[in-house]
Amino acid sequence: MTRRTIAISFWTLLFLSVLAPSHLDAASKLYLKDGTYQLVKSYEVKGDRVRYYSVERSEWEEIPTALVDFDATHRAEQQEQAVKAKQLQEAKQIEQKHISQQMVANGFPVAPGVRLPQDQGLFAFDGTLVIPLVQSDGDEVQDRKRMALNLAVPAPLLKRRLWVVLAGPKAAIRFHNVQPTFYAQFPDSTAANLQLIPVKSTKQDRVVENVDVGLKGKPTESRVSIPIRRTQVAPGVYKLEPAKPLGAGEYAFGEIKNNKMNLDVWDFGIDPAR
Repeated sequence: MTRRTIAISFWTLLFLSVLAPSHLDAASKLYLKDGTYQLVKSYEVKGDRVRYYSVERSEWEEIPTALVDFDATHRAEQQEQAVKAKQLQEAKQIEQKHISQQMVANGFPVAPGVRLPQDQGLFAFDGTLVIPLVQSDGDEVQDRKRMALNLAVPAPLLKRRLWVVLAGPKAAIRFHNVQPTFYAQFPDSTAANLQLIPVKSTKQDRVVENVDVGLKGKPTESRVSIPIRRTQVAPGVYKLEPAKPLGAGEYAFGEIKNNKMNLDVWDFGIDPAR
């Protein structure tokens, strides 16, 4: 038996131990009006008598119904049921968490026979292969026309404009599938802050976003994001799916915090199959 099989068997036994109570767990309390109780496996009311099976003496006994506090007995039964339901729910959560952790430890499965690498990062699944996306460094480039105009007058008249650009007109990683599935695997909140951004390609570079710096020096970033469906599939693993098919062109995943984008982005291109 492998170590992984032993581990799963342990959690399965824990789960089943809640589903199959022991002898004492199966017992309930039959409360009497004097404040005491009898530990019983079951009981039934027959006329003016209550017949019960005593756990302590392992035999059937009877007492008058006038001696039994049925309200307290029923409350105790409801509390026991609530405790068992909570234990069952906790056992299910523990088992599910353990299974998820095992899947991540062995590489989260995205398809039969296809798993994510164990490294953190952003990955694309095109229906056949898992492809790691590479981070590219974005640079801030100034609008030279505006800068020259502001220098020509005594005081600045216009906002200073910057562009965040990536080198080259196209990303190195290309997909023919117009709706690839992405998986973000990070130990922190990176996956929750990712946005999919269309990138404008020029002859020399690619523009990710515009940054306008006001006369008081306060920058304002502007970008367009593409809606994505974000689903947590395991601890630290999120599935990211474009809401609609992507057209031919350039794209990038950027980490956005407080409306500010990290200049290191994960870029890729779409070349639809013909």
